[in-house]
Amino acid sequence: MQGGILPDREIAALFETGAIAAPVERDGDQIQPASLDLRLGAKAYRVRASFLPGAGQTVAGKLERFSLHEFSLTEGAVLETGCVYVVELLEALKLPAEVRATANPKSSTGRLDIFTRVLTDGAQEFDKLPAGYEGPLYVEISPRTFPILVRQGSRLSQIRFRTGEPLLGEADLAALHATDRLTSAPGANISGGGIALSIDLSGDPAGGSDALVGYRGKRHTGVVDVDRRGAYRLKDFWEPIHRSQGGELILDPDEFYILVSKESVHVPPAFAAEMTPYDPLVGEFRVHYAGFFDPGFGHSAAGGTGSRAVLEVRSHDVPFILEDGQIVGRLVYEHMQALPDRLYGLDLKSNYQAQGLKLSKHFV
Repeated sequence: MQGGILPDREIAALFETGAIAAPVERDGDQIQPASLDLRLGAKAYRVRASFLPGAGQTVAGKLERFSLHEFSLTEGAVLETGCVYVVELLEALKLPAEVRATANPKSSTGRLDIFTRVLTDGAQEFDKLPAGYEGPLYVEISPRTFPILVRQGSRLSQIRFRTGEPLLGEADLAALHATDRLTSAPGANISGGGIALSIDLSGDPAGGSDALVGYRGKRHTGVVDVDRRGAYRLKDFWEPIHRSQGGELILDPDEFYILVSKESVHVPPAFAAEMTPYDPLVGEFRVHYAGFFDPGFGHSAAGGTGSRAVLEVRSHDVPFILEDGQIVGRLVYEHMQALPDRLYGLDLKSNYQAQGLKLSKHFV
């Protein structure tokens, strides 16, 4: 059974049948072409450490053991860097037997270096919901670089629903690239179940020897309200990184970088894509916290010509040298179960269509 990723109208149908339920009406823009934004509930917990409930255990039961204190998000609250929080989401699920799901941080969440993972009762893995799951949803939140202000209804995570086995194998991926050109790379590297993306450390040629290639997050900044758009000065939160003479960048451990792929990316309307977040074979660093690419990303008819993948990068334990053109991740593609009613891009006034190197929507 091929199955596929459920499109927007089928996600809406899950609300209508009670497979997704919430105590308040859903937001008008909450459903994306191939995913659903999840909203924070009213109650948050500061916890001693990250945890998984484990088979037969509930998140609520673990919170009784590991919670340090409970507080309300109704009027908004600041979540501090270096701390771990758990929030019950407004959405709860009663999935059909054939539908399973995965979760991921939203793009803006990843670009703020907010590490989020969705938890379910009985979970032995983060961000994975088994077919037929029935119960509440929780999200673990850990701001890494900036303290953040959140409130009930803030949307940090997203969820994708799927049936069957929609993942494209390498032969199918190569065939799709031959007809729809998934990446602008002259010779696409298709292996390991995905199509390779490399890092751009040369920048815009018009920038000369001082071309901008990325940003590094500053420490000890002010608070970022995750629901405010265009409210913060870039220079107060980010240090620009310019092209080096040798075309390399040394990643310092525990520092956060925003970089961009050398290739532009294309996700045709009948497919959805996801970037694999971490591959020890290409280096001890993590790329792209927020890995979902919706149908229509980079699609010319949706205003996406030239869309590149913005990469949230953090090195693990040791300094690591990235060089221009080095492979840093792979995109895997899945079939949609049906075409979405609206594509990522012009239809939705999407924030990151036709992007190059771009910070989250919060900065100007």
